Amino acid sequence: MNDKSERRVFIRDLELSALIGVHGHEKAKPQRVRLNVELYVREAGDTADDIRNVVSYEAVIARIEAIVAQGHVHLVETLAERIARDCLADERVVSVRVRVEKPDIIRNAAGVGVEIERRR
Repeated sequence: MNDKSERRVFIRDLELSALIGVHGHEKAKPQRVRLNVELYVREAGDTADDIRNVVSYEAVIARIEAIVAQGHVHLVETLAERIARDCLADERVVSVRVRVEKPDIIRNAAGVGVEIERRR
């Protein structure tokens, strides 16, 4: 991202409770997921210190929470794709990187999951 008008908006280690997984116990009980999202954003000139002129991480988090609340998904890949697609719906977003991690699923691992990158 060499253009001066591009910024990186990020969300680090957002923890939510989600119904996610292919196993019976994962379908019956929500589990903790950790999400990291990086948006490369093309902003139009001066932001004029006005939130309407930027991609708001608060709004992105609200949309992620809504996606997770839609119900059970089998795969972390599916959840990552849904989040990426939602982020790219904003014309200012040039690319997005999404990491979905399940920190509690493998006892001797800090976390397992997937990371994807999608570009416009």
